Amino acid sequence: MSFIHRTVLLDEAVQGLHLQADGIYVDGTFGRGGHSRHILSQLGAGGRLIAFDKDPQAIAEAATITDPRFTIVHDGFAQLAQSLDKLGVEKVDGVLLDLGVSSPQLDDGSRGFSFRFDAPLDMRMDTTRGMTAAEWLNTADVKDIAEVIRDYGEERFAKQVAAAIVAGRGEQPLTSTRQLAALVAKAVRTREPGQDPATRTFQAVRIFINRELEELSLILPQALSRLKPGGRLSIIAFHSLEDRIVKQFMQHASKSHMPDRLPLRASEMPVPPLKIIGKPVRASETEVAENPRARSAILRVAERTEAAL
Repeated sequence: MSFIHRTVLLDEAVQGLHLQADGIYVDGTFGRGGHSRHILSQLGAGGRLIAFDKDPQAIAEAATITDPRFTIVHDGFAQLAQSLDKLGVEKVDGVLLDLGVSSPQLDDGSRGFSFRFDAPLDMRMDTTRGMTAAEWLNTADVKDIAEVIRDYGEERFAKQVAAAIVAGRGEQPLTSTRQLAALVAKAVRTREPGQDPATRTFQAVRIFINRELEELSLILPQALSRLKPGGRLSIIAFHSLEDRIVKQFMQHASKSHMPDRLPLRASEMPVPPLKIIGKPVRASETEVAENPRARSAILRVAERTEAAL
């Protein structure tokens, strides 16, 4: 089955990298290759692109790229440093991250990411390893389920949803997206206009199953340590939880940190390792009209300085 995939903030994210023709770049989330292909089109013969993805379907798509400058790694971007070591790459000129779930993953009902389809309750980005959403929801205790739905879905009815899930699985094991959506609908009393009651719960379970926020927190310091001076971080986030992590990391790394009461002139202050480039970028009205999923996207860019870590 084929799906139309529109890469969000394609030009803006790649422009944020300030590409050098002979540079080495990382695309931490290959997806269906929109950003990777755009990067390759602007690199010279001496350039190189290393892409990561957990999803076997993304890896299959990456296999169609026969460009010798391109390398695909079947793993999450949290393995950046380890994978670069294996490839003999010490430093890179830029890292691009397009966070969250891709449109093909959402639109392929068999993956279990969406409540719009009745499908096995899987939700794994990498279907070759790890616990499925069904396995976790059928075994976790009500407190853990409530915490995940509250913390990762920002769902104010998290306790009620968790209680409904545990009660429902007591009657019949949870195996499908439709079962989960129906249980959530009974527990969530109100919802924003146009939003399905299951939206926040599905987001929360997906983030938890794939360790999305943990992996984001792991990649950022690795990326910073591997960037050459002048190298760029270009990161697209789609919801407040992941954007908050990116924003706080960039802000912290772009400020000088000195012990209190240490007398220093402004000129003597240490240079921070990152410099924020421009303001956050959002999709244009035209892009949102063509691809509504771009509405929540926010791009942040930062540049590595000469400062030692």
